[in-house]
Amino acid sequence: MASSKKILIVTGDAVEALEVYYPYFRCLEEGFETDIAAPHQKKLNTVIHDFEDWETYTEKRGYGIDANKTFADVQAADYDGLIIPGGRAPEHIRMHQELLDIVIHFFDENKPIAIMCHGSLVLTPIAETVKGRKLTAYSACKPEVESIGAEYVDEMDYVDGNLVSGHAWPDLPAIMREFVKQLK
Repeated sequence: MASSKKILIVTGDAVEALEVYYPYFRCLEEGFETDIAAPHQKKLNTVIHDFEDWETYTEKRGYGIDANKTFADVQAADYDGLIIPGGRAPEHIRMHQELLDIVIHFFDENKPIAIMCHGSLVLTPIAETVKGRKLTAYSACKPEVESIGAEYVDEMDYVDGNLVSGHAWPDLPAIMREFVKQLK
């Protein structure tokens, strides 16, 4: 029996492939109606981040995935949960006021929010919304997390009320387990 839960994934080009595909398929597996919204309705280009033998991640082209909505098309009140994947997409999608309004809605309404890796960068323009919250993110995002008045937690995954955050794609099982638990 399908669930009546609706999930919104917000992203754009250069989203980390695992951080969009894993949550998308996990939500479908639960029977959640799941939309992917981006600045434009199109096939998004994903990227694959890995460390290989570098001190930072490398990036390769990944699979495409369809965004079936634009940020402007989204009625945030219609959704029960929000997922913000990482990659480089958060750097540019945070410049869209429609996206920021969506994210603020989820914080204001205390609905489940999952943020992975560089997804925390989406929060920088809305610092007042997350001031005093605790979250984790990719370690290079620690200065941005702290600059918005949030507390950076040096753990692989962390739960602060409705906010479920993770360091990177290897933490997706724990992140999604908690996110789904909150939705149910």
